[in-house]
Amino acid sequence: MARRRGIMSESFKEELAKELGFYDTVKTEGWGGIKARDAGNMVRLAIQKAEQQLSNAEKRDD
Repeated sequence: MARRRGIMSESFKEELAKELGFYDTVKTEGWGGIKARDAGNMVRLAIQKAEQQLSNAEKRDD
C-alpha cells in the first residue's frame, strides 16, 4: 500500500503537537511514536483551526 502525501505542512503539525503537549514524543521518537488518540486530536484541532479561518474570512468579505 502506497503512502499518501501529507496535506499538513511539517511546521503546522509541529505547532499542533506543541499545543496538544506531545511534541517531546515527536522529537524523540518521530511521528510514529505518538498515540492514535494524539493523532486524532491533532486532526480534530487542525479541522477546528481551518473552520475558524474560513469563518473569519467570510466575516471579512461581508
